[in-house]
Amino acid sequence: MSETPRSQETADDAVPSLPQRRPGRAFAHSTGALGSGHPHRSDGRPPHTPRGARSTGRTGGPGTSPPVPGPSAYALPLACVLLFALVTWQVAAHGPLRVLDERLGRAVVGADAVPSGLAELLADLGNTVVAVPVLLAAVVFSVVRRRQWRPPVAAALAMVAVPLLVVPLKWWIGRAGPPAMGAGPHDGFFPSGHAATAAVAYGAAALLLFRTWWWVAPYALLNVGVGVGLVRQGYHWPLDVVGAWCLAGVVLWVQAGGRVVPTRPALRDDCPQHAP
Repeated sequence: MSETPRSQETADDAVPSLPQRRPGRAFAHSTGALGSGHPHRSDGRPPHTPRGARSTGRTGGPGTSPPVPGPSAYALPLACVLLFALVTWQVAAHGPLRVLDERLGRAVVGADAVPSGLAELLADLGNTVVAVPVLLAAVVFSVVRRRQWRPPVAAALAMVAVPLLVVPLKWWIGRAGPPAMGAGPHDGFFPSGHAATAAVAYGAAALLLFRTWWWVAPYALLNVGVGVGLVRQGYHWPLDVVGAWCLAGVVLWVQAGGRVVPTRPALRDDCPQHAP
């Protein structure tokens, strides 16, 4: 049987041509092919599917996704709420924690470790005539110099929330004050209004004025000093101050959550680059 003659081409006579796609072959996945690793795309860009590769932002997440707060963001208010519930229960029920608290308060009143003049000065930092003007100055600065409205309004509302929270609790608990105050059985000393005022006013002012968190340490020391002054002078029991700090922590957390902090948008790494 004779065969039909075929034209034989040598390597020198072969005409170069582009490879042709064949059905059933994963040509796009072949090594070195254009768009290798990305099926059904001939321009080399990743597909817009969940399996597609996406460039990440500076924090390691996708460049186009906004940051999502994790569970740790709720650790502070949750701890404050739980501690306040425990302290309030012990104070209202005359529990063993209240017994230890009053014993400690009697030992601290008039202690020589803290001079009376210094203790009185620290306690006065919780007065509204001292703390509120500091917050008002920070509010004015934020409005005039930074042209912001939402953070100052949040700070003002945080200060207004102090008496709205403290006064009903004082009336409900009706705790008697230290012996140095000559208080009756229903004078209402829990929680401390001075400690709550100092914590919220100075904390709200710091949130308005500063962009970093370096102020937390001196702020904490200042409020510890206010608490020591209140207890040393016999104005409050220690748990009165602790309860006020718990309320202030929740109020400041709410304020910080409503604050708008200007940030620079993350750079998009997946944008197509123009050839020079």
